[in-house]
Amino acid sequence: MNENNKAAALSEQTTPANTPYAEGDAIPATAYIAYDEIYNAESVIPPQCYTKTEGDNNPCYACHQTYKDNPDRPNTMNDADLQGEYQFSDLGTTNHWKNLFVDRTKMIEKISDEEIKQWIAQDNYTDFVEQFSNDPNWQGEITPIANLATPSIAFDENGLAKDGSHWVAFNYKPFPSTFWPTNGSTGDAMIRLPKAFREINGQYSADVYFANLALVEMTMKESKKMSVIPVSEKIIGEDINGDGQITNVSQVNLRAYYLGDANNIAVNHLLYPENTEFLHTVRYIGINDDGSIYNAQRMKEVRYMKKHSFKNKAELASEYYLEAKEKHFENLPQVYLLGDKGVNSNMGWTLNAYIEDEQGELRHQNSQELAFCAGCHKTIGSTLDQTFSFPRKVEGAAGWGYINLATQQDVPNRGEDQGEILTYFQRVGGGDEFRQNKEMLKRWFNANGTVNTQKVAKTQSVYELITPSAERALQLNKAYLTIMREQSFIFGRDANFTSATNVLEQVDESQAPLKPEHRYQWDLRLDWSKSLSSNQAKVVEQIQ
Repeated sequence: MNENNKAAALSEQTTPANTPYAEGDAIPATAYIAYDEIYNAESVIPPQCYTKTEGDNNPCYACHQTYKDNPDRPNTMNDADLQGEYQFSDLGTTNHWKNLFVDRTKMIEKISDEEIKQWIAQDNYTDFVEQFSNDPNWQGEITPIANLATPSIAFDENGLAKDGSHWVAFNYKPFPSTFWPTNGSTGDAMIRLPKAFREINGQYSADVYFANLALVEMTMKESKKMSVIPVSEKIIGEDINGDGQITNVSQVNLRAYYLGDANNIAVNHLLYPENTEFLHTVRYIGINDDGSIYNAQRMKEVRYMKKHSFKNKAELASEYYLEAKEKHFENLPQVYLLGDKGVNSNMGWTLNAYIEDEQGELRHQNSQELAFCAGCHKTIGSTLDQTFSFPRKVEGAAGWGYINLATQQDVPNRGEDQGEILTYFQRVGGGDEFRQNKEMLKRWFNANGTVNTQKVAKTQSVYELITPSAERALQLNKAYLTIMREQSFIFGRDANFTSATNVLEQVDESQAPLKPEHRYQWDLRLDWSKSLSSNQAKVVEQIQ
């Protein structure tokens, strides 16, 4: 019996009667996994790449960029041309993300509001940590943060984990627009620097740690100075703000080397130090009694990155060249599997991730599910050292602390004057890549499809712009729950209610995705110096 027949046989045994897939296409994702049959060898191409742009609507610019005017930038992928042409392999021209085309309306109706509210309020992280910590055969990382399901308990006001794990949460602006709560999930991010960056003479020092975190932030943002929570230069042992005195200070100036026991490690332009770690949780959408939105206790995924090997600009350029060459010849992507440890990006990073099983317990993602991660954290032009969130951190001292969208304003991206979210609405023609978020269209767009610029300009926070109503949040949670119960993540993780319409099932590579006038230069970093109030004034002035 060949592998396809095996999968079909298993399908007859395991496919539920209410499977959403048509006859002849009813092999469940679990069958592919059980028989180690590759469903989609091009899973590094995310669903958003199959958007119907109609030549005018451009969500592509957020990922695909070229920065030839910045020769010191280590990311040399330079893929802005993908805004103007498709460069898929023959396999990639077919959209394998079939969950996009499933109407989940009837399945959602069977889940009560009370059931989903109880579900999302459960902590599945604590048991996950305990399970993997007590597994003698587990060879991957263990990243516990006590009380992470309830961030207000887990972190202090500066984002430092209270359990002594040295993870630090930071307040950042979610990447447009898959990571906006209105499009399916809430989330957070934490960073941890290696031991030497947290100590002086072998002893832990919060002063040294936050000063070094400021230096990392400076190099990723190409800044010469950065505000920092008050630190003692006497403890650090150096004048870090350049005023010629040794006092308590709230500013760090850029320097050639890090501080404390890391004083022999150079600050490298736009690169994190070796062994830097990131932890990112993707959560259901929490709903308070008053309808407000928060990061739910229950996690959909836990994602982890570690910079296991430092590669300099020249070494990275070689890796980017090899990747570009592979793409040019339409070779299928290579994902280097490390077993329990996840995947090797070949850019110096290890990526690992965990996702809910059919009972809602977090499990290690299998190789096909992990390959999806490499699509964004490997070789796209807009990232900085393969990351998104930290370069988008609220500037300086104000950005240390658990993510809080209500304290953020819609500031512009670097080099621009208009708020990032307003700009995204205008360029994309909707509140998500697929232009199918009807609530966002109703809230922020006019009947003729143009953006209601004046209404957007009157908002006071990022929270107002990108969080869903309580009703939509419930629906999104229910839609994702059906995917989780199917364990059909290799078919797509987007929580759609109905079948997507603005999505290509087959790509015609002879057609340019976007007209030249609708392709854009963009920097994912924000200009936090441009406040919302000044931005609003400019917009209103333009309207008048």
